[in-house]
Amino acid sequence: MAPYSKRPHRRYNPLTEEWVLCSPQRTQRPWQGQVEAPAPENLPAYDPKCYLCPGNARAGSACNPAYRSTFVFTNDFAALTPEVDPWEVNEDGLIVAHAEAGTCRVICFSPRHDLSIPQMDRSAIRDVVNAWAEETENLASHDSIGYVQVFENKGAMMGCGNPHPHCQVWGARHVPSIPARKMVSQEAYFRFHKTDLLGDYLNLELRKGERQVCDNEHWVALVPFWAVWPYETMLIPRRLVGDLPSLVPEERDALADILKRLTTRYDNLFRTPFPYSMGWHAKPSDGADHPYWRLHAVYFPPLLRSATIKKFAVGYEMTAEPQRDITPEQAASQLRDMLERHYLE
Repeated sequence: MAPYSKRPHRRYNPLTEEWVLCSPQRTQRPWQGQVEAPAPENLPAYDPKCYLCPGNARAGSACNPAYRSTFVFTNDFAALTPEVDPWEVNEDGLIVAHAEAGTCRVICFSPRHDLSIPQMDRSAIRDVVNAWAEETENLASHDSIGYVQVFENKGAMMGCGNPHPHCQVWGARHVPSIPARKMVSQEAYFRFHKTDLLGDYLNLELRKGERQVCDNEHWVALVPFWAVWPYETMLIPRRLVGDLPSLVPEERDALADILKRLTTRYDNLFRTPFPYSMGWHAKPSDGADHPYWRLHAVYFPPLLRSATIKKFAVGYEMTAEPQRDITPEQAASQLRDMLERHYLE
């Protein structure tokens, strides 16, 4: 093994140009910190009090249709709204702000209140993939939208306010901070190497074979070398493609397959509905080609050692730089060894 297997070291993330401190020797320390209550597993197929279930009332006068597949609507409590008058403030470059317009959409994965991605069949997951692509394309077609962010929060500990499986799609005028950093680093790498950063990284990972979790003909799921969260993973397409609408039918089918296989491993790891935040990082929707940008998804799960112990970002991580105890190699090995049959089946 490389020298980073057992000793403290720092790892570099070329996408965000940040460092993470790894301390693999700390995995043996005793735990007397906060212990979370296990997540309930007995959700009903339909909840009459859920504002995302078919036929139920939402905020105000809105009412959901009796939908049978995915269902998409504009968030009733949107963080971004299109009706914003432009303004900006700049006082000596120290107090800087500007108006930000946009749109927030919600995608319900299924009419079933009790089924998340790992328990859905692949055809239903394919409908979710199509909804991601369609909403991205629709929002990106507006001149006022410069970037579209697809993301999912799963589990109460990740801030999810409703257990009904769903995600959100936010379109904003400006490219957000994290994708903006990734844009700068990918473009600089492309200018120097004439190849895309994530494509070269994927080829390196495929040669080494240390951090892969699962793969198919079109996608690879791996724990990135620079991972910060305990079981962080990244989904990378084998083909250089910049956004979700550009995926061909075969890639969408394969994406549904890899999503089910990866998230099933997550649930099986601690035999619980595994919480995470997931997001897609696609090229900006400004009409430019961005030939250096390879679409990818990131998963950030907070569980550290079991379904009851959560990793918090505190202390050194808030004041210095991210730090992790479980190495990416250890996390990849654990996830790779999980069965692809869900533990509840």
